[in-house]
Amino acid sequence: MKQLLIAERFCLIAHVLSMAFGLAGLLLILPRPELVMSLPPAGQTLFQWGMAGGGVVYIIFGAAAVALYAFRTLGTSTTLAFLLPSVFLSLGSELLGTSTGFPFGNYHYLSGLGYKVAGLVPFTIPLSWFYLGLVSYIIARAGVAGGKGELNWVRQIGAIALGALLLTAWDFVLDPAMSQTSMPFWEFEELGAFFGMPYRNLAGWMGTGAVFMSVAAFFWRKSSIKLERAELGLPLIVYLVNFAFGAIITVTSLDSRFWFPTSLAVLLGVVPAIALSWIAKPAVDDVTEAIPSLESALKAEIPSQRVGALRK
Repeated sequence: MKQLLIAERFCLIAHVLSMAFGLAGLLLILPRPELVMSLPPAGQTLFQWGMAGGGVVYIIFGAAAVALYAFRTLGTSTTLAFLLPSVFLSLGSELLGTSTGFPFGNYHYLSGLGYKVAGLVPFTIPLSWFYLGLVSYIIARAGVAGGKGELNWVRQIGAIALGALLLTAWDFVLDPAMSQTSMPFWEFEELGAFFGMPYRNLAGWMGTGAVFMSVAAFFWRKSSIKLERAELGLPLIVYLVNFAFGAIITVTSLDSRFWFPTSLAVLLGVVPAIALSWIAKPAVDDVTEAIPSLESALKAEIPSQRVGALRK
């Protein structure tokens, strides 16, 4: 278990650093080609490789970090019950979208995100649906469960709706950053009414997320999953840094009009994610140690790390 935790943290750090490297390249280096030319040949080669494959690297590390976290806290079968529907249903939705325009609108992927399945959808795209979808749903589920840590069918529907909303709010900053800046990764073939995005793109995001979260919730219905506040650190970090990645590119590379969708994304995504994480069930130790004993006051102790959110 310790080795799994170390690998999880390594992948998380690599995920964050690769995004920071990408931001530096897109915002600081590309607009100043003289900086690239001043690098030695090895530096130029490294920069070109980073710009060509950076998108693939940060998505792979993000998916790996979230998968390892899920295996550690939820268990193998529960993780696979989310991973498989999210990957295959999102891939099917993306293939349908790039072929017919439904449900996202007419668009196509450019280069920079890796090998394309059927020549249409980069293999990294379903991975991004998986890891952002899982952290969105876990945060929503833990928050809706609240202090009880349990869900009835009404709370289940609420968790799915909130999880899909958190996922869609991320797209408010992701789509402009990835499709309308100087180095796009996909293009819409129609000028959308919502800051260049078709409204049906947002509906497609909400619907796709809700579908695979519903399938996962069905498979999870017999599992006792009680995620506590202290166990939501990685999901919240992953959600916030991915949001920040898209938001920073959007507000610095596009005009001031795009402050509105960014602010809307904060209101519908960042604020609810933090609030839901906060109202999640606190750890037992947080409740029972409200009045510390004399011994605990005199002797500092290092609390044991809580792992394993799958309880029966």
